[in-house]
Amino acid sequence: MTGQQPYGVASVPPGYRVGPWVVEEPLGAGAFGNVYAARHEDGDAEPARAALKFLPTGTRTPRQLRHLRELAEREVALLSRLRSPRLIRMYDALTVDAPAHPELDGATVLVLEEARSSLEALLSGGRSPREGPGLLTQICEGLHQLHEAGWVHGDLKPGNVLLMADGTARLGDFNMAAELEGTHAYSPAFATADYTPPELLWSEVGERGTRIRRTADIWAFGVLAHLVLTGSFPLPGGTPTARRDAVVRYSRGEEELRLSPELSVPWREIVRDCLARTHEERAPHDAASLLPRVADAAAGRPSRRRRVRRRPLLAAAAGVLALAVAGLGARMLLDEDPAAKPDARKTATAVADASPGGDPGPAPTATGYDRCTPGSVCFFSEAGGHGEMCAWEGDDPDWSDGENDCGWADTGRPGSIFNNGMPDPNGYVDVAYFAATGLDERLGCVGRGQRHDLALRSLVQSHTWARTCSL
Repeated sequence: MTGQQPYGVASVPPGYRVGPWVVEEPLGAGAFGNVYAARHEDGDAEPARAALKFLPTGTRTPRQLRHLRELAEREVALLSRLRSPRLIRMYDALTVDAPAHPELDGATVLVLEEARSSLEALLSGGRSPREGPGLLTQICEGLHQLHEAGWVHGDLKPGNVLLMADGTARLGDFNMAAELEGTHAYSPAFATADYTPPELLWSEVGERGTRIRRTADIWAFGVLAHLVLTGSFPLPGGTPTARRDAVVRYSRGEEELRLSPELSVPWREIVRDCLARTHEERAPHDAASLLPRVADAAAGRPSRRRRVRRRPLLAAAAGVLALAVAGLGARMLLDEDPAAKPDARKTATAVADASPGGDPGPAPTATGYDRCTPGSVCFFSEAGGHGEMCAWEGDDPDWSDGENDCGWADTGRPGSIFNNGMPDPNGYVDVAYFAATGLDERLGCVGRGQRHDLALRSLVQSHTWARTCSL
């Protein structure tokens, strides 16, 4: 937690007492507080050690003092209400009673878990830390916990990721955190430019601060991931100001991301999704959907393809109608059984000849397997591609509460399947399907272009794209 201190937080000497706590050495200094290691005066107390964060008061104007109180209240409110394993814990909140020291009198002191270090200190060596991928998973877990509770961090950066004695990461420093009110929250008008999304760089500041959404944290996570994995920022510039200007050009389409070649394909996809130019493009990639992808990338497991917001299935079927004349043969070319492939040109000619003057007339209604759009995997409630259909373009680890809910699969087993996938640059063209959510208990796999009936004894609840069906 380093940086400028616009409010001149007073230093606290070793041995200073606040409640039962005795101040030891300083741990860090930030714009809105100094942090000190401290021990409990009772050596048998639990916890015996903590970090004391002194939030400033000082001789400021009434407006500045009110602002400082609001910052303290934000952090106290969040830490008092949330008890998540990836968020730093607060043991107590105290008030300094020291009339003889106006710079400290009335200051709020947060009694926090003592951290061993910070991600900022870990990155100061200039190398990508070996434990970086695992820490990114834990940071994403913290964001997920924070967002699920209805809060936005608002200032995610290396200095605010704390490393504990056991090597695990916690999110800390919630002065800028904001509780959502519907789709937005209101955060103080302060930001660290390197981790601020384009839409907030020049956003209007109202009486309640800046309107902020969860996607601001997603952008910051993308920058953080690139920095942790490569030691560099994803947009060029030797200073924060230069990089901020590059972000503005990027948001206008005048600049492209400069992703490091050191990034693996899964990490590259994750960073690109996090650093989408607009809030709307970033919104589908929330912390909940990013977390399994980040965990897979950190563990070196095969990438889970990005799940795109799908069109309603009726709209997807309408897309098939447009392909029914010229594209029907293309679907057939994907089928692995040569004997089952009628000549695509003859098929098209037969359709054209069905109406006077060669006019193809209205497109036929897609039925059976033909309802499955190219690029999708489709499961059908009945054999032969009949009955109800559920279709996906990407993975779905939970059919009951995922990208595309499949209601009939909760009580009925799929009767047939069609892998109408397209060529993929990463080779993920086969589809494995599972009996449980979370991609557990594999039931089977279907190769690209295959379609066949299923004789299952279990329900299907999840699926993922794979490079091969061979175990």
